[in-house]
Amino acid sequence: MCPTVHIARRHLPVLALALCAVVAAPARAAEPELLVFAAASLTNVLEKIAPTYTEQTGQKVKFSFAASSALARQLEAGANADVFVCADLEWMDYVQTRGLIDRATRRDLLGNRLVLIAPASSRGELKIEKGFPLAKALGPNGRLATGDPDYVPVGKYARQALTTLGAWSDVADRLVRADNVRTALAFVARGEAPLGIVYTTDAKIEPGVRVLGTFPADTHLPITYPVAVLRGARDGAPRFVQFLGGDAARTEFREFGFITLP
Repeated sequence: MCPTVHIARRHLPVLALALCAVVAAPARAAEPELLVFAAASLTNVLEKIAPTYTEQTGQKVKFSFAASSALARQLEAGANADVFVCADLEWMDYVQTRGLIDRATRRDLLGNRLVLIAPASSRGELKIEKGFPLAKALGPNGRLATGDPDYVPVGKYARQALTTLGAWSDVADRLVRADNVRTALAFVARGEAPLGIVYTTDAKIEPGVRVLGTFPADTHLPITYPVAVLRGARDGAPRFVQFLGGDAARTEFREFGFITLP
């Protein structure tokens, strides 16, 4: 009997380690849910790829989508989020200079293109070029829908492009200054604005609009989406940023029309 008892005691450390492994497994699955602040133009693609991340890691992700400007100011006001994906460099710089991100995790993730759209039922055509008659195409009472150029990235890019092409002064007082790009998209899709300027990725997911043309890349600053982990982020935030740069996510980004960056 004694030898049997002695052997059982000798194996107690091994059994204890096995028990710890069993207990630890559910702890990984119970990691805190991540909150990601992301530009409105990323809504569809991020909601598509998030389940893949959860399947791979066991960690759930929820999103708050809005204009990058609105999200940056929420973060400045103390909003508790884990990751920020922005639609332009200036608003990421804004939160960085306020010490709100882990600078070592910041990277440029995606690019996009700027397009001129009209309701799908419309029949007019308009070629984007220097001095093109944008104001005339709006008609006597029509307005151009895009983001507020004072705050919303898509509106800032639109103002740059139209200024370069010599059309800004003709339409500056005829804007629908939307609070984010998806709101501008909806105005055109519903026929409430005859023309709009959005990202190519937004036009691609909305059957209610058609693209009249793409603005030349040299008419505005590059459309760049930086991403970073926020200070005080929950466990798993760096891993999610790494996932966004991985092959599975990059494939989905390209499928939605985004330009993936090295």
